Amino acid sequence: MTSPSDDQLGDDTAGGDPPEASRTRDMVDRILSRAGTAVAAGGSTSTNYDGDQFEREERAGTRRVAGISTELEDVSEVEYRALRLERVVLVGQWSRGSAEEAEVSMRELAALAETAGSEVLDAMLQRRAHPDPATYLGSGKAKELAGVVAAVGADTVVVNGDLSPSQRRALEDVVKVKVVDRTAVILDIFAQHAKSKEGKAQVELAQLEYLLPRLRGWGDSMSRQAGGRVAAGTGIGSRGPGETKIELDRRRIRTRMALLRRQIAHMAPAREVRRDRRTNLPNVAIVGYTNAGKSSLLNRLTGAGVLVENALFATLDPTVRRAQTPEGREFTLSDTVGFVRDLPHQLVAAFESTLEEVAHADLILHIVDAAHPDPEGQILAVRTVLAGVPGAGRVPEVLVLNKCDVASAETIAALRARRDITVEVSALTGQGMDDLLRIIAENIPEPAVRVDVVVPYTRGELVSEAHSRGTVLEEEHRGDGTRLVALVEGALAARLVAADASAPRGTAVA
Repeated sequence: MTSPSDDQLGDDTAGGDPPEASRTRDMVDRILSRAGTAVAAGGSTSTNYDGDQFEREERAGTRRVAGISTELEDVSEVEYRALRLERVVLVGQWSRGSAEEAEVSMRELAALAETAGSEVLDAMLQRRAHPDPATYLGSGKAKELAGVVAAVGADTVVVNGDLSPSQRRALEDVVKVKVVDRTAVILDIFAQHAKSKEGKAQVELAQLEYLLPRLRGWGDSMSRQAGGRVAAGTGIGSRGPGETKIELDRRRIRTRMALLRRQIAHMAPAREVRRDRRTNLPNVAIVGYTNAGKSSLLNRLTGAGVLVENALFATLDPTVRRAQTPEGREFTLSDTVGFVRDLPHQLVAAFESTLEEVAHADLILHIVDAAHPDPEGQILAVRTVLAGVPGAGRVPEVLVLNKCDVASAETIAALRARRDITVEVSALTGQGMDDLLRIIAENIPEPAVRVDVVVPYTRGELVSEAHSRGTVLEEEHRGDGTRLVALVEGALAARLVAADASAPRGTAVA
């Protein structure tokens, strides 16, 4: 099957597709279009609950310049490098499922390519039982693709799948422009958006793991390097055959990867210190598919000012903010990196330390884009990634059906029929936030220590802390102070007991 362009897709729909298919196309266009659903039109303005998004100006200031060609003079020069995607043609295959599902996947690839800074010109969708081991598409379709690339003036082909090094080289030989796969596009987006030192190290490690098996040599790179002083232009002769240049490159990459792994491991104590400082507060982790509205929800609940943009993988570095339940009890919200179908295994391994935040949480808010045409597929993709995070399976989970203001009633009803705890919200309008906070309050763990103390009026900060970090069961104002019966964590219980004005009552009962 070939899907040359969005205009042709629209013509086919007008020509007699069933209403369900037409409705699916309209929904896909709206969900994955650049005029987004996460924020106002164009994804470039913030709403009043988004806070001061200082990163927005910086990210907008590093947009890629249109019109810079990346066409290759010699395709043998192709190696993985920082992509400069400009004018691209998309290529995809599907072997099972419906055509609508395959087109949804292609439109997700278009959103990924646009997020990376490219302009999508055309698309081809092929039905095939298995990818061709030589050119991925087969010789006939590869020649057809070369004609499309030449006709539209594209300089890059993006394949909706993982290409082996030999498939990429063979396809480049036919189409005569750079060919990249889906993994390379995702890695490039991560490289653009990483800001923290740890995030940059994780992305570089993933890039090197992707590059290592794709190195290839030709000409001088396959010749032996001279040893001894001859390498520096001195001496009489070689001291041995030495390494080829490509072997040297591989060794340097492995050395760099080992260094990055050590650097990431050395950052673990700092993460533990930050996590220990929050141990007296319940931690709620926000996870979900990319562009499902996780950062918008964090801003709505906390006013954090985290960047909100209608783009895939807008958030890479985790953000932690405090929030309160309706009763005034404090907890922390952790915004994490979004997931996507078939997330590259290099990224999952590299971001293992970031995903640890989910395993240490007391509750998981799984944000689902209820307006997406395939929310069930997004739920499965997120849970597939979480299944590989040690300890994440024991954390209770709440499905938060976001964008319910634009979702269909049938989709909401189907998602609510699941066995999971569900709540309908809209981070854009604020709908359902009270219900979400109530569910969070019901599912975060209660403090473990019960105290019955009288706190002097001079220590009012302890009473306030008991309200914000614990559960106050009884409160009575007496002549000698405030009597509290509360459930609090151990350190606060010890301070309350020490401040108790009445010695006989200064006891804590576990």
